[in-house]
Amino acid sequence: MFKKPLSGIKTSAPLRSSDRRKLKQRVVTTFDVSSEDADLLVPDGIQSVKFSTHLEEPGVAYLAPDGDPLWFTLGKGSDDLIPTVYTLWKRRNILPVLSTPAAVVPILVGGADLMIPGERELVSILQYNHSRENPTLSPPLAVGRMALPSDRMAEGGQEKGKAVLVLHTWKDHLWELGTKGDQPEPLPFAPEPTESAPISALEAPPEEANPGVDQPTTHALANLAINPPEESAPHSAGPSYSPQEISSLLHMTLLQAISSTIPSSAFPIPATLFYTNYLLPSRPAFPALLVPHSGPTPRDASPCPSSAEITIKSSTHKSLTAFLKAEEKASLLTVKAPQKHSQQTDILITSVNAKHPSLLGHHRYATLKDVEATAAKKAMREGKAREAQAGSGEVKVTELWKPHQATVGLFDRMGGDPTNIYTLADVKTFLNSYISANSLVNAQEQAYINLDEALFNCVSSKAKPGKSKGMESIESGPAEFMKREELTKAILERMQSWYEVSSGKEVVRKKGEIKPIQVVMKVRQGRKVSTMISGFEPFLVVNAEDMVEDLRKACAGATSVSPIAGKPANSGLEVLVQGKQSAAVVEYLTGKGVPKKWVEVTDLSGKK
Repeated sequence: MFKKPLSGIKTSAPLRSSDRRKLKQRVVTTFDVSSEDADLLVPDGIQSVKFSTHLEEPGVAYLAPDGDPLWFTLGKGSDDLIPTVYTLWKRRNILPVLSTPAAVVPILVGGADLMIPGERELVSILQYNHSRENPTLSPPLAVGRMALPSDRMAEGGQEKGKAVLVLHTWKDHLWELGTKGDQPEPLPFAPEPTESAPISALEAPPEEANPGVDQPTTHALANLAINPPEESAPHSAGPSYSPQEISSLLHMTLLQAISSTIPSSAFPIPATLFYTNYLLPSRPAFPALLVPHSGPTPRDASPCPSSAEITIKSSTHKSLTAFLKAEEKASLLTVKAPQKHSQQTDILITSVNAKHPSLLGHHRYATLKDVEATAAKKAMREGKAREAQAGSGEVKVTELWKPHQATVGLFDRMGGDPTNIYTLADVKTFLNSYISANSLVNAQEQAYINLDEALFNCVSSKAKPGKSKGMESIESGPAEFMKREELTKAILERMQSWYEVSSGKEVVRKKGEIKPIQVVMKVRQGRKVSTMISGFEPFLVVNAEDMVEDLRKACAGATSVSPIAGKPANSGLEVLVQGKQSAAVVEYLTGKGVPKKWVEVTDLSGKK
């Protein structure tokens, strides 16, 4: 569908809050995801853009703030919402899964359909990498619509024709609209043999695959497997560890955390912070490699239990206090009950035994923290590579925030470094992890977050002057809960504003709030209209003297540069262009690489 460039792309526009809520509800209802997952898949700042395919079919794409296309519709007035590869990389299990050998994937990316006619159910397509020791499944690489019912595919019939009508693939022109990040890591796959015939009935060798459209592609569909989404029904959610197995994995997690050298200065640590900051990040990324699942595995389920199962509530201990006391009895750590009449209700971990004999036999493994760090490094390398290729291309503006005053204590509680500077995504990640770890989602209304002491102290403190008008209720009296979006906004307003501007190899980071370049048209000297440009200095690629000369030629009129009138010295320069020249100025600035969203045009001339 997107094997050729899109045409007729309109300017993207942010969705209104009401439209975002409707889109989020469609995602929750259609794909059976939780409200928290829907916030990730329909984030704040999501934008919509209209386009046409090379077949002149109209469509709408929904873009994340960073430009990644997350959802799209095809057809005029269509309500059929389709996730992109970027969305499936965030949540792999929202669609049924169909796997195919590695030799077929380049054919799909080239625009061919999977061949073998039918059901119109959406599916994601993965690459099955065969290995006797470590078979794996790639992240989703394509999205399509079933042309053949899954039960007929499982029967091993000899039908020929299309099995899946491919709509969108990794590396197609819709994918190219986004940040083009690296694929997530593949997951281990170890299917259990069953008495019934395997779902894959087309056993032609991969060597027969070639870019043909009909018969060759049919032969390439070897080892076909269909797995329902994990969240669609309880029986298809995959195997679960027993409480005893969870307890064993938690014990290994504690050994991993202790062997990672927790600084002595960190003690004493409240139990909940120890669990959030050290135990949860130390859980194994691939637990089945440490403790093989002993229970029966449903035929249509993934054989690999998830790391998300490794929680205190799923173990034999049932409570964090019981777990810690059991480990204290094993001499791995020491705990202390809170003092009477103290506001602290958590027990305290006063020390850990880094010389315990069981640590000598502990083999370090890949943790969730390691996997996330690896993904972050890949994303950073990809970003640097894109910047290097861009050279003197588009200016990248990133708004940043640093913990300040009331938010310092909150970030300390959330496990962050109060001296660091964070992006919006970083702040949301810390906050969402803290909310999840402390079970702060309101039981009656999941759109709201219950405020614990740390959150309440932060948002009830005085915000920056001229900021949000929605905090009066909190500042005038105690509030028990807030909407997640309002809570995030309130925290940001109490942090210190920073920004980073990069162009090619030049990167500048400064304290303060960056504002758009001002292009103002107003009447000067009687009836003459002039266009004045100011605030361009932070954007690196715009020089006042060059702008004066370039606009003089482009507008065929007089230009000049001078300090901004009415402002203190060193407040910046103002370029004046004779006439009503906003269109020419905007074209000049965007041609230099300044994003259009950072150019603000105001007409005070009173003339149309």
